[in-house]
Order: sequence, then C-alpha cells, then structure tokens
Amino acid sequence: MGQIIPIEQLTRRILILRGQRVMLSSDLAALYEVEPKVLMQSVKRNAKRFPQDFMFQLNAREFDYLRSRSVTANSRLNKSLMKVRFAPYAFTQEGIAMLSSVLRSARAIRVNIAIMRAFVQLRQMLLSHKELAQKLAALERKYDAQFTIVFDAIRQLMNPPVSKERRIGFGQL
Repeated sequence: MGQIIPIEQLTRRILILRGQRVMLSSDLAALYEVEPKVLMQSVKRNAKRFPQDFMFQLNAREFDYLRSRSVTANSRLNKSLMKVRFAPYAFTQEGIAMLSSVLRSARAIRVNIAIMRAFVQLRQMLLSHKELAQKLAALERKYDAQFTIVFDAIRQLMNPPVSKERRIGFGQL
C-alpha cells in the first residue's frame, strides 16, 4: 500500500512551539478528514489519555503570531487558522500517536503511521545537519593554522566596512 500523504506535506505541517515539535488540531482534523470539533470532542471524552506533555492549547500570543504569519505568508496556515475562533490545540508526537486509538478509524491509523514516519525523517535530517556542523567545526580547528589567511579574509568580509567620511560635529579624538 502506498503512502497516504506525502511525507514532505506532513513535515511542512510540523511546527516548533514551546520547544517541541507539534502539529495543530486543525491540521490533524484535515488530515483525518474529520471536523476539528469532532476531533476535540473525541480527545475531551478521553482526556486521561492526553496529559499536558501530549497536548496543549495555544495561548493568545502564540495564536496571534501564527495567525499573523499565515496572513503574510499566504500559507496553508491561512486556511485552517483564519476559520478558527478559538486557539487550536498542539499535539506532540506522543499525543498524535494516541489520537489513532481515540479516533478508531482505518484512515486515522494510516495517517498516524505516515505522521510518525514524517517525525522520524525530520529527526534524522536534524541529526545529519548537526553532524555536518560538528564535522565542519572539527575541520576548521584541524586546519586553522594552514588556512589562517582564508579564515582572516572571511572574517574581514563579515565585518562592516569602515566609513572614510569625516564626521561633522563633536566627537572623541
């Protein structure tokens, strides 16, 4: 059986809020093909399955930020957030995994499998970038003496140019 939703489409819906990778309830409802209200009713009926580290509601500042970002970026957030009157909930990876047991549909199971794969792929990409940065730093330390001229030239390019104009008025000598 093929992928129900492309992983690239899922990874674009993963946000970082409060230092955690999350997906919004409005996005999850669209993926599960249920109304956001139905999704949240199922969650509230099973509240014991969703502790605070699995799910939290966005505060007013977070909600306003996402709404303003969706207007300026004209992104997919635009559709889901502009219709919502109340701040959506954010689900962590663990909360999303719990959703399939609450919704109990074949689609929910298939969507959750795809989402878990997207989280894993995102984690692997972040690890590979971190490893690459560490290798680059190690190379810089190793070859620092040999490439001092190159590093100095790069540092000079990074510094703003010094103005050669004479300043008018009082100044320090």
